[in-house]
Amino acid sequence: MAKTLAINAGSSTLKWKLFSMPEETVIASGMVDRLNLPGSIFKVKLPDGKKIVDTQDNITNELAAAMVLTRLKSYGIVKHLSEITGVGHRIVAGGEVFKDSAVITPIVLKQIKELKDYAPLHNPVQAYYIEVFQQLLPEAKQVAVFDTSLYAEMPAVNYMYSIPYEYYDKLGARKYGAHGTSHRYVAHRTAEILGKPLAELKLITLHLGSGSSITAFDHGQALDTSMGFTPLAGVMMGTRSGDIDASLVAFLAEKLKKTMPEMIDILNHKSGLLGISELSPDQRDLEKTQDERPKSKLALDMFVNRVVRYVGSYIAELNGVDAIVFTAGSGENGVEMRQAIADKLNYFGIAIDPAKNDFRGEEHIVSPDDGRIKVLVVPTNEELMIVRDVERLTK
Repeated sequence: MAKTLAINAGSSTLKWKLFSMPEETVIASGMVDRLNLPGSIFKVKLPDGKKIVDTQDNITNELAAAMVLTRLKSYGIVKHLSEITGVGHRIVAGGEVFKDSAVITPIVLKQIKELKDYAPLHNPVQAYYIEVFQQLLPEAKQVAVFDTSLYAEMPAVNYMYSIPYEYYDKLGARKYGAHGTSHRYVAHRTAEILGKPLAELKLITLHLGSGSSITAFDHGQALDTSMGFTPLAGVMMGTRSGDIDASLVAFLAEKLKKTMPEMIDILNHKSGLLGISELSPDQRDLEKTQDERPKSKLALDMFVNRVVRYVGSYIAELNGVDAIVFTAGSGENGVEMRQAIADKLNYFGIAIDPAKNDFRGEEHIVSPDDGRIKVLVVPTNEELMIVRDVERLTK
């Protein structure tokens, strides 16, 4: 029985799932959180459903990868590491180089490293994990799955910026998007739920979490997406500003005596819900305090406002829509947030049944039975898309 490991590495986390293929059955899963920090956490869910949580200070990236494999053996999930025949790695930025997932070769790995400017927090660490798992599992076939590949062939009218064209030609300055693996899964799963081919549907998928992005699908093809050259652009997020006037950034840099890297850091890590609320980037914290703290309510209202703007513009781009789909942390669990967004889109015929919407983290159609536009909640499954691509490219 072949086993495939899906690796989803962030700047401070390592998430993983082990699948039996081609059955697509999850054997075990887990994550290492707070990497390189005091109180690093190793979590694993065993085949019998039992959960184990260990805490250890300063787990490094290399140690995290080794721990995943050694624990798989020590817990009896695999007898020999040779049972793992494939490893799929989520890579944030593929630029225009990678229009599809790719089997990892020395050339592919070099190209991933060279694309670091497009995702400086992610590509270097993800390339590092590729090298570590190549050493730990030398016989396994390794595949890179790019968040940006979904958007590589968007219409130029949507991916181009209105700046001198030579900056695109010489420097690759264009919209690349992000969260493509999540949006791809959600779009395909929505088509299955609705019982229609994806090629017959117009969809808008809302990946709303700490990082948030919105994608418009026109008959199976990505038409437009909210994130831009980097994941900083688009809607307001937990700590990211989303869209902002570039002149304001220059103004603030001058007034605050900040360098441009310092300003980008502020826009990435100190803005969004956190910056406005001056309390937390977590919507749950803001919902609990919105009645007592006007800034908490303002942050939530702004988030809804920005999402509604994008959805409305995408309905216009698509010339109508068949379904709106919520996913990711807030999208899957934010009962009040989903309702607030739908209420603002009621003019388009978008509505949510409050009784159907009263749940968290499950797959549901939440629009009224007679709703012209379907509204769904579909938990994302990036790891499943990753192992499917491993299967597709290595068999």
